[in-house]
Amino acid sequence: MEGGPPPGPALFCYLRQRGKRDQMTGTAERIDAELAEPRLVRETGLAARIAAIIEPTLAGLGYRLVRVKVSGRDGMTVQVMAERPDGSFTIDDCEAASRTLSPVLDVEDPIPGGYRLELSSPGIDRPLVRASDFARAAGHEAKIEMEVPIEGRKRFRGEILGVDGDDAKLRFTGPDGELQTVQLAIGNMGEARLVLTDALIAESLKRGKAEAQAAEEENEQHSFKRTAQGRSRS
Repeated sequence: MEGGPPPGPALFCYLRQRGKRDQMTGTAERIDAELAEPRLVRETGLAARIAAIIEPTLAGLGYRLVRVKVSGRDGMTVQVMAERPDGSFTIDDCEAASRTLSPVLDVEDPIPGGYRLELSSPGIDRPLVRASDFARAAGHEAKIEMEVPIEGRKRFRGEILGVDGDDAKLRFTGPDGELQTVQLAIGNMGEARLVLTDALIAESLKRGKAEAQAAEEENEQHSFKRTAQGRSRS
């Protein structure tokens, strides 16, 4: 407040504007941190080379890479799964990412011959590749395949209890029928994904409705502001 606050009613506008700017800065910092969170479950071979090329480009667009998969379907298909830090990925996002990635891959040319590029969102039964993925999925069921066996076991299916650093905590039913809890290093997982259950579908629908309502309220606020501005000028 050096030099004194602005006089009169402008004080409220001044403080409100500064608070809004601080809030926007904090939001931007949070998004940057979420974009920078590393994937702990990664690809191998050609898919890994493609991921290394496209991940920085996606981050520059505000998206996080989830997974790259290369298959022999239709000759050669490169499937890229991406999302915004909040988990959304619209058709417009898909088109924007595709337009940007295609020339990048053409320049780097990691794929011999022709190929088909496909982009998609992670979906409800999504792969889990970051620690935050497991944290958000706490309470839901997951299937996990380890690259490094745990007491001779590589496949697990059970309820995610949360995370501890870079480890995921899982509760599952053991061979004797008793519930057991295990801590699995996410970086040692070959694959992990959510299981499509009624509870997961219900939560997804609830979240979708909440997002739609928030978008509707934001549009109403913008409409009100435009109307108010029009009246003030008339």
